[in-house]
Amino acid sequence: MTMDTAESVPIPEAELVFKASRSSGPGGQNVNKLNTRVTVLLDVAGSPTLSQEQKQQVLSRLAGRIDKDGVLHVAAQKHRSQEANRRAAVERLQQLVQEALEPVPVRRKTRMPAAARERRLQEKKQRSGRKQQRRGRNWGED
Repeated sequence: MTMDTAESVPIPEAELVFKASRSSGPGGQNVNKLNTRVTVLLDVAGSPTLSQEQKQQVLSRLAGRIDKDGVLHVAAQKHRSQEANRRAAVERLQQLVQEALEPVPVRRKTRMPAAARERRLQEKKQRSGRKQQRRGRNWGED
């Protein structure tokens, strides 16, 4: 089983490491006895499949999910079976890598509308006038 990313980079399942642990939340004895939570680990920094540019892109965009060794962590515990959580974790990993490899749209500069500029200047004049009115009075002398 391989994962296809946005730029058609198949990541072989051999690069993925799966860890199972006890899931939290409701579920009765199932939660207490079985390791249904699955964490998928992908060594982004050491991946032979990704190019150097792709590695940098993924490392910078998913920095919150990547540890200091360059390993991406994705956990799933939504389902009650380990196999379903394994599929869900792989899908989420695939989605995250795809989103990280998508090019960032370039922001096009827009001009501030003339009406908005005029409104801002009018508000500044009103605020200035209010403060000047307050300055003329001697509040302490009565």
